Amino acid sequence: MLNLIPLFFNLGTGEILIIVFVILLLFGGKKIPELMKGMGKGVRSFKDGMNEIEDELKKPLEENDKPVHNA
Repeated sequence: MLNLIPLFFNLGTGEILIIVFVILLLFGGKKIPELMKGMGKGVRSFKDGMNEIEDELKKPLEENDKPVHNA
């Protein structure tokens, strides 16, 4: 199973062109921009979610660093 992983990263120009051609045949020229737009929105949503999680993790640390004022 692990021996197959390097095969995916060893693609040449010819193989990439064949893959692009097959994708173009399957989805058509009009559908590909819509797919890419959807992928872009998905990636943006994922990054936003990761930033929200990071902000939530940093909040308690920043609150602990604030000085306490006794009146």
